[in-house]
Amino acid sequence: MAMVVKVRFRRASKLYDFDANGLEVSTGSYIVTETVRGMEIGECMGDLREVQNDQMIAPLKPILRIATQEDLNIQRENEEREKQALETAELKVQELKLDMKLVDVEFAFDRSKITFYFTADGRVDFRILVKNLASVFKTRIELRQIGVRDEAKMLGGLGPCGRPICCRQFLADFQPVSIKMATEQNLSLNPTKISGICDRLMCCLKYEQDHYESTRKRMPKIGRELMTPDGIGVITAINVLSETVTVRLTVGDSFENRVYAIDDCQRLDGGRPAPKDVEPVEEKKAPPVEAVAAEPVMEAAPETEPEEDRDDEADTEKNESGRAKRKRRHNRRGPRPKGPAGENGERPPEPPRSEPNRHKRPPRKPRQGNRNPGREGPKNQENVRPAEQGRKAPELGG
Repeated sequence: MAMVVKVRFRRASKLYDFDANGLEVSTGSYIVTETVRGMEIGECMGDLREVQNDQMIAPLKPILRIATQEDLNIQRENEEREKQALETAELKVQELKLDMKLVDVEFAFDRSKITFYFTADGRVDFRILVKNLASVFKTRIELRQIGVRDEAKMLGGLGPCGRPICCRQFLADFQPVSIKMATEQNLSLNPTKISGICDRLMCCLKYEQDHYESTRKRMPKIGRELMTPDGIGVITAINVLSETVTVRLTVGDSFENRVYAIDDCQRLDGGRPAPKDVEPVEEKKAPPVEAVAAEPVMEAAPETEPEEDRDDEADTEKNESGRAKRKRRHNRRGPRPKGPAGENGERPPEPPRSEPNRHKRPPRKPRQGNRNPGREGPKNQENVRPAEQGRKAPELGG
């Protein structure tokens, strides 16, 4: 178990955990510690808290000491020198005609290194600039390229809302923001209205995105029908923040738009509202049926057919095909009689029939004559069309 405190080194920067090393620190205390960039002075952003060893990601660096008044004076002098170093570096950039913009300068607490932050559209060859600055300040020089959002965070300013920009006040990390967030929040897609001073999408679009996503899941979509207290209408607009819907209702011969709370409306299930206050109807069970032995029923076939049925059959045969007529006659006549009975009254067994292939196509009849007049010789003048009478057939051979 260790006593841990969060420390911030620059304004609106990330918070880092450090081991208190047995020192009594509190919120607002200034401490001196060793970091990857060298000796630095930072501000405590919280009180001490206990952390288990298995919860610590990496071994924490200890705090060296609590900052004294002399340490604070050194930090104040470094801030004044940063302004002078920035002016000197800008003159060097103009002399070398480099396509870059210096944003900020940072001195190490022990003045062992100076870091220059700049922005540029592409890669810049600043080797000559580093040599010139090293000859002026007689210390180690480091140039670091940053983005436009980091530039706005370092410089600060006022946002479109009239307040200081969030990244300068409290945002430590930049959250990803997309144009889809502006679309779901029904904002204007005009770049001048949804962009910050860094010419990027405003970071505040991320603040309400979770609420919009969760609320939209339980709200119907635009264009769907909805049951309202005044009847069924079509949704024309929704307001996620107030959780209301605008519904177009038919009033007489015209339409009217009315606003309702989503809790006062009801979705339609299959075009009809789901019943709410309907008592379930109990299904009456039929009494059990006793099993009764079924008796065979004998139907007597009529000896003679009535005259009306025969007339109907005759009319039906006229409209049926030949195959249907033959089948109908066969059913009416009954099975074919078998051969004559023998002396004992027994009939000889019927020889097995070889069923013809029903799917086999009957043989095709030979064509009478030939359509080619040149091969079959002269045509019979009696069967020739009037336009061709008197013509001679062309002679074969040559």
